[in-house]
Amino acid sequence: MAEESLNFTSQSDVEELLLKAGYLPTLEICSVLFLADRLKKPVLVEGPAGTGKTQLAKSIAQALGSRLIRLQCHEGIDEAKALYEWNYKKQLLRIQSDQLSQSWNQIEENIFSEEFLLERPLLEAIRADDPVVLLIDEIDRVEVETEALLLEVLSDYQVSIPEMGTVTANQMPLVFLTSNNTRELSEALKRRCLFLYLDYPDRDRETAIVLSRVPGISTALAESVTSFVSSIRELDLKKLPSVSETIDWASALVQFGVSEVDESIAKSTLNVLVKYRSDMVKVSKALLSS
Repeated sequence: MAEESLNFTSQSDVEELLLKAGYLPTLEICSVLFLADRLKKPVLVEGPAGTGKTQLAKSIAQALGSRLIRLQCHEGIDEAKALYEWNYKKQLLRIQSDQLSQSWNQIEENIFSEEFLLERPLLEAIRADDPVVLLIDEIDRVEVETEALLLEVLSDYQVSIPEMGTVTANQMPLVFLTSNNTRELSEALKRRCLFLYLDYPDRDRETAIVLSRVPGISTALAESVTSFVSSIRELDLKKLPSVSETIDWASALVQFGVSEVDESIAKSTLNVLVKYRSDMVKVSKALLSS
């Protein structure tokens, strides 16, 4: 039976912990995390790329002093990469070593044991004795079959290993699933989770984020940076600047010693914010017309 300890005493406790970890949460974020902890449900975090979905899980792990276990999803990921697999090379060596002195039944019992088991992120999180935060990143990149596998594990927090039996969680890990919404997730998975949508922050919140993450930046420069970024996010770009890229750009401007963003400094440092040639052309044209 998994241990059902609580990580947060209140929504204010969530906010305080995240602030200490350098993450500026909204009231909605604090509410969802508090409920996820109380109801023992995974959190499905959707939103555009670069809005802090992965960072939220990392910050919670840091705030709680928990170990972060991350499953980075990609097309083609299967049970062997998500759950577990056997160390076939080591098993083969053991078979070759023991085949003259032991029966096949004895060999088979030995090779399907703990010594030959290779844990992958899901099984590692299930078997962990210490507090962990499980991050299943970009779940929308996996096939429907793999999504069903993840759902099965998250429904009961247990894994069945035919050769060893069923492994049940010693504790309930705090689970985050992130999605850039490149494909629709199943209703069954969404029912299992609490839902949180993270969009690009408004100008005031992004200014606060920049002020907290960029040493030595003035309020005036931070406001100038976020105002400019907010304006170019309204353009039809191939890739909109992420929050982390806003922070990188603000840090670069501090290094240049500028006090506010003007057309000249924006053009000369645009490559920090914009990563496609077509987008750079669009932003440059917008600068000329402003």
